[in-house]
Amino acid sequence: MSTPTADLAAQGVSIWLDDLSRQRIQSGNLAELIESRNVSGVTTNPTIFAGALSKGEAYEGQVKELAAADASVDEAIFSITTDDVRDACDIFTPVFDATNGVDGRVSIEVSPDLAHDTEGTVAQAKDLSARVDRKNVLIKIPATKAGLPAITEVIGAGISVNVTLIFSLERYEEVIDAYLAGVEKAQAAGHDVSTLQSVASFFVSRVDTEIDKRLAAIGTDEAAALKGKAGIANARLAYELYEKKFSEDRAKKLLDAGATVQRPLWASTGVKDPALPDTLYVTELVAPGTVNTMPEKTLEATFDHGVIEGDTVTGAYADAHDVFDRLAAAGVDVADATQVLEDEGVEKFIASWHELQDTVKTALQAGSAQAAK
Repeated sequence: MSTPTADLAAQGVSIWLDDLSRQRIQSGNLAELIESRNVSGVTTNPTIFAGALSKGEAYEGQVKELAAADASVDEAIFSITTDDVRDACDIFTPVFDATNGVDGRVSIEVSPDLAHDTEGTVAQAKDLSARVDRKNVLIKIPATKAGLPAITEVIGAGISVNVTLIFSLERYEEVIDAYLAGVEKAQAAGHDVSTLQSVASFFVSRVDTEIDKRLAAIGTDEAAALKGKAGIANARLAYELYEKKFSEDRAKKLLDAGATVQRPLWASTGVKDPALPDTLYVTELVAPGTVNTMPEKTLEATFDHGVIEGDTVTGAYADAHDVFDRLAAAGVDVADATQVLEDEGVEKFIASWHELQDTVKTALQAGSAQAAK
């Protein structure tokens, strides 16, 4: 019998889990989700690793070894996280092979402290790729102004990239251009561009959270009628832009030479407003060649009661444009809202990174104290 997650995969949507921990890897849970929930990739971020480390006994042995070796906090973080990502890459290798390298991907993020440092981002992306040393790793780089040239450089070096923290259509277009420039650079350097993969992570629920707050402040009936509509409309217009950009001559020339499209990835798909259906950002964003990265709660909700009714994106462009016209008429400055979201997104990941550093520092100190007994 078919399941909603199988139906979703059959529509050309790759289901990636937005979570990773050593416990999930070692218990067999990750392999089980591949088998039973059609999961074909994993995304991580500092918040996920901080949570895993703070409550996971699975890390105690490695932390003790790192403490004994007098590792710095950042060195310990990279040892722990690259080990987890490498092990997850190995679990996903059969998926990677079966999909010719499209799926079976595991993402690891450069330090958010480097969000405004192009050279630092490039150097760390190369280092992370070398440390994980697996074909199916994706290096996550934020779509900040400093991140854009870093994306081009890293792709140009033959490294696959997950571009994260995209909120606006304007920035998304710059991300696609940065990817195409990177593929051109890789091609000129003699890399096999057919092995390069990239996804562009377009955030959904956070857009609704910010814009709904502004609509509530406006307080008109027109504003109230737009609640919960901006995130999906924004993502649908992103897909329209994706179709346009990858059908233009520049992209077609690269695709003819064996390059791959940079797939849109729907991120931040956990529904934050309890008044909205818990599968909203899955069922309303079904389109071929996309990725939906879900927290486990959303994945399980989709498996349990998601209703997949085919492509819900490409026939809805006119409605999406109408939502944006109505938002402007109601007095919502969408450009300002998306810039606020980008700035906040970077700040939140920096805060999570520092939380991760604190968690590891405490663990290392505890490991050193135990060794001294």
